[in-house]
Amino acid sequence: MGRILSIDYGTKRIGLAVTDPMQIFASPLNTVSPKEFDSFIENYLKTEEVDAFVIGYPVQMNNKPSEAVIYINPFIKKLKKTYPEIHIHLVDERFTSQMAIRTMIDGGVKKKDRQDKSMVDKISASIILQSFLDYQANKKENIKLI
Repeated sequence: MGRILSIDYGTKRIGLAVTDPMQIFASPLNTVSPKEFDSFIENYLKTEEVDAFVIGYPVQMNNKPSEAVIYINPFIKKLKKTYPEIHIHLVDERFTSQMAIRTMIDGGVKKKDRQDKSMVDKISASIILQSFLDYQANKKENIKLI
């Protein structure tokens, strides 16, 4: 079983998180610039098996895609073309940055360290991934109940 890699795409930074090999929990991995992403993923896939990409997808409060899709849709299209064997799942990314900051506060991270946007992006990617894992686990539980 391979890992699941989460991507919190941004035009300045891309936050990355990954599951353990058993796909049970999510952990922050790294933050890279969009220019570094291709080489980072290529090198990562040489050492780790990845079953799926989970991408935070920007959605507005009315559940319609936000304006940011003009940046992320071409990214997703390129990812699908480059790695057609790896499944891609889109996950609503609303409020993940605020949740990441709250997680940092609750974890006792100092205010100065919370201003590090790369840390916020990695944690946001973890939150996106963990929400996907929780959804998948919930789906399996509901199937068992029937």
